[in-house]
Amino acid sequence: MANKTKTVWFCRSCGNESPKWMGRCPACGEWNTMVEETVATGTSSRTAAAETFSASVRKPLPLKAIDSSVESRVSLRNAELDRILGGGLVEGSLVLIGGEPGIGKSTLSLQIPLACPHLKTLYVTGEESAKQVKLRAARIGGDDSNCLIFSETLMENILREARDIKPDLMVVDSVQTMFSQNVESSPGSVTQIRETAALLLRFAKETGIPVILIGHITKEGSIAGPKILEHIVDVVLQFEGDNRGSYRLLRSIKNRFGSTSELAVFEMTGSGLREVSNPSEMLIPMHEEGLSGVAVAAMLDGTRPFLIEVQALVSSAVYGTPQRSAMGFDVRRLNMLLAVLEKRAGFRLSAKDVFLNMAGGLRVSDPACDLATVCAVLSSAFDVAVPADVCFAGEVGLSGEIRPVPQTERRIAEAGRLGFRRIYVSSFASQDLPATGIQVVKVSDIPALVRSLFGNSAT
Repeated sequence: MANKTKTVWFCRSCGNESPKWMGRCPACGEWNTMVEETVATGTSSRTAAAETFSASVRKPLPLKAIDSSVESRVSLRNAELDRILGGGLVEGSLVLIGGEPGIGKSTLSLQIPLACPHLKTLYVTGEESAKQVKLRAARIGGDDSNCLIFSETLMENILREARDIKPDLMVVDSVQTMFSQNVESSPGSVTQIRETAALLLRFAKETGIPVILIGHITKEGSIAGPKILEHIVDVVLQFEGDNRGSYRLLRSIKNRFGSTSELAVFEMTGSGLREVSNPSEMLIPMHEEGLSGVAVAAMLDGTRPFLIEVQALVSSAVYGTPQRSAMGFDVRRLNMLLAVLEKRAGFRLSAKDVFLNMAGGLRVSDPACDLATVCAVLSSAFDVAVPADVCFAGEVGLSGEIRPVPQTERRIAEAGRLGFRRIYVSSFASQDLPATGIQVVKVSDIPALVRSLFGNSAT
């Protein structure tokens, strides 16, 4: 029977199919996620897909008969990338790397084979020509003796070549440009992305060849395509940071073979992404001492402690309504902290403009930055500099109390290692904090902090 086509609506979030458009998906409840697709109906032969894979017969196994040894991992010769993956790339895994345009996804995916000449790599590009990839590889540098470039977008051709070549690693840039001839819709559609991801997953699991996918993101910041794409893959890594700056953060969103509490830091240079083994070096003060409105927070992202500079500027409001602006920090939390300062500590900031910035283009969500934020705001309001060898780690409550934060010991150890002489923490923190050559000052609330830090300057 000849195939017919019809128009259906798919939910980008859950993949639910509907015969008509609806403002709210009936399956997942998300609003404005329905997209129109044209699909084939009737008896569709899938011979092309069947030819791509071998007809392997599998049988159920007793649980006790399954080998539970540690997965075989492949080192990518990049300490930051190996650590965020949990010790290396697992054989047969499917890794998805997402991020904004120009943030370094394609650069990182090409650096991997150039740094690993011991791995035969098939680099599939659907966005660039082979010549463009060659020019980028020449700029990055490295050993390109074992990297094969294949400019193709048809999945059946890609998988056929991959089975003939038998690479140790396959990179696909990007999944939104790939399409299968078994689906009658355009590349990048919900149906095509779902079919492409399923074909690559089956290929990786049957052959044991790890596959790295590059994914685009939407204007909301989520990976383009159906949410099922993130469910199919084994690892989801998300690039963060301002692409106008030089630093990039690679965060683990999902990892079936390791922890999701990991963060890798890179610096974009003319020759590609450089590993930053000590992020505190780029985030601590890089200016002369004696400047007001600057404080250092001992924060924790996942399991990695590092110090970041918090910058604040408080000035008289020029317009009728004071401005509240925050870069890299939740502006609603800033408003809450300013309200606490006014209500609980008596500082009149309602007629002041307050601007806050996190150095290095980093976006923070750790509540331990509250204390440094308050100190930076007060320092700018009093025009009194916070000593350069002082840092802070504490959460501020609505009643003005300073609450303890998790893993205070690791934050203190990191501050002591970087040469800080004093750190302010909550008085409710653990009593047996380790002595690391740094003075630990415990304060219970905002007034006690102001008296200890600013003294008579706060009057």
